[in-house]
Amino acid sequence: MNSEIKDKTQEILLESLSIISKVMMGYVTLTDRGGHRIKTVDSSGKELAELRGVYYKLAHDTAIEKKPGYGMSQIEDGVEAWSIPIDDYVLCASNYERVKINRELRNSLMESLPVIAKVVGGEAVLFDKTGVRMASFDSDGNESKEFLGIVSEAAKSAMNSQKPVIGDSNYIMGASAVRIPITKEFGLGFNNDDTMKKSHKLLSEVKKHQSAKYNFEDIIGDSLQMTKSKEVAKLSAKSISSVLIIGETGTGKELFAQSIHNKSERRNQPFVAINCAAIPVNLMESSFFGYEKGSFTGAVKEGQQGVFEQANGGTLFLDEISEMQYDLQSKLLRVLQEREVKRIGGKINIPLDLRIISATNKDMEKLIKENKFRLDLYYRLNVIDIQLHPLRKIKDDIPLIIKHQIRKMNQSFGKFIQGIEDEALELLVNYEWPGNVRELVNVLEKAFNMSGNSRIITKDHLPSRFHNIDISFNSDHTSLSQIMQEYERKVIADILVKNKGSKSKTAEKLEISTTTLWRRIKELGIKDKEFNN
Repeated sequence: MNSEIKDKTQEILLESLSIISKVMMGYVTLTDRGGHRIKTVDSSGKELAELRGVYYKLAHDTAIEKKPGYGMSQIEDGVEAWSIPIDDYVLCASNYERVKINRELRNSLMESLPVIAKVVGGEAVLFDKTGVRMASFDSDGNESKEFLGIVSEAAKSAMNSQKPVIGDSNYIMGASAVRIPITKEFGLGFNNDDTMKKSHKLLSEVKKHQSAKYNFEDIIGDSLQMTKSKEVAKLSAKSISSVLIIGETGTGKELFAQSIHNKSERRNQPFVAINCAAIPVNLMESSFFGYEKGSFTGAVKEGQQGVFEQANGGTLFLDEISEMQYDLQSKLLRVLQEREVKRIGGKINIPLDLRIISATNKDMEKLIKENKFRLDLYYRLNVIDIQLHPLRKIKDDIPLIIKHQIRKMNQSFGKFIQGIEDEALELLVNYEWPGNVRELVNVLEKAFNMSGNSRIITKDHLPSRFHNIDISFNSDHTSLSQIMQEYERKVIADILVKNKGSKSKTAEKLEISTTTLWRRIKELGIKDKEFNN
């Protein structure tokens, strides 16, 4: 090559190095035919003078073969490089900076795994481009090595598609997992395994200790409505038909369910109660149907019974049945029709002999119209229906309930309360009781704590909502019920104002649940503008 042309070629190539390095995000080198470095620059275009004259085998091989080459960087392990012969020179470039950034990002994520795991309540995992686990930490910040080196098909799918994959955890029934490709080389995954483990454990403990301890003698009240409810319940105890107990929160639905069981021929068999609203959605199906060993990775070795099997021969009480998933309702219907159940992952149908008692505080016919509850299942569950009236509708029973609770609490508290003064009793009888008997028991317990050495409960021992509230009643009201509704409305609105509209603080002050408070606000027609001034 002409010396002048050669020099010009070298000049152009040297000037191009900084541009190429910025685009490639790596080192760029120009060598002679012998593979010796003439100049090397980093991604900022700065020359690495210490590399002048250093031999570069990839460049030398390219010059000999006279065709583009591919290989690994001589400077940094794991860095890719390419080379192109140009006349008497070889132009080489690597992706060093890109690899460096990826490594820094990967290291940052690695350090963050314990924090991520703690936040999500489960495992945080780093996996490579093939879906193989490289690192894993649990929610306590401990490194988990049990499944390192194992391929997750979901993680592999995420890396292949370069899109997040959301689905079930590979290791815990009911847990969810997310796999996210961060770069083409690695991805991040996390799940809520530990949270679901705790839910499984809690659910197992709840089931383990359930039994029916109440009888009809424990149901206090001789009002016409209560007497009728107990008569229907006692008749249902002689039957094997399904029972649906309908009543507001706190009216004693489980008390009736246990009493029916203990009066029936199944009294010596299991009584299993399960709250359909309290079970996490992802655990609902396994809780009801159980699962066989090996049905999923991480399942207990011997498998697990569902509530149908646990209650076999006895009674299954489904509290808050209206909260059951719509898809699960069809499966429950099939179990009731076929009188058999098959575990998840199982092949054997297990014969069932159990009695179903359900309970709800919702308007089931309304839910059916809204397509939130199956009509055919409703008919299966509602063979015998028992209506439980709210406490405000059976006020004649309040003195009896108070007398019964005082006797019980004297034993629990080691006190000798003889009774309740007339003025305090009148306040309790005329109160609307949005929380029903459960709220009344709570009020009496507080009165016991406030009574000191007194032998009589007075109005001063009652919560603040029963006294020291200035209320002017509308003279147009002609019934006690209307007066008490206005009373309750004024009380709730006043306390909401004092708590600046906070529902949780107001519910705490009134010693009722937030759900009950929301319902009473709606029923009493209390508007936001009344307490958000």
